[in-house]
Amino acid sequence: MTSEAFTVIYNKALDLVSRREHSQYELIQKLNKRFPETMPIIEEVVKKLAVNNILNDERFAEMYLNSRARKGFGPKKIEMELNFKKVDSSFIAIAIAEYESWTENAQNELLKKFKGVKPTDYNSKMKQKQFLFNRGFSSQIIERIL
Repeated sequence: MTSEAFTVIYNKALDLVSRREHSQYELIQKLNKRFPETMPIIEEVVKKLAVNNILNDERFAEMYLNSRARKGFGPKKIEMELNFKKVDSSFIAIAIAEYESWTENAQNELLKKFKGVKPTDYNSKMKQKQFLFNRGFSSQIIERIL
């Protein structure tokens, strides 16, 4: 491993993580795209960033969950997205359990989409349930607010 290549990749990695949080997998993919055929150096850079707590998957899961929840997505959808980003499932479970406003978020999304109109028949109720389900809310949350 050349120290010059390590320095270049490390500086690029710092540049990327200074803009926003990244998962380790995400950062590896971005660096590998930019610097192909340097995977051992990239892994060493990511390891160094993780040791120095600059790159932290637990913190990433929490930040990502808060960001997506503010945009109206439910726990199931966010969990799926974090799994796709190869975040450890224990970090995902902790972040989802610590977030307390799932019911409030579901109500707000329902209010935004359907302008506060309560379902009057089976079809309108199913339409609202399907909307919330597609946003990633669990059936327990959906039943609680409808």
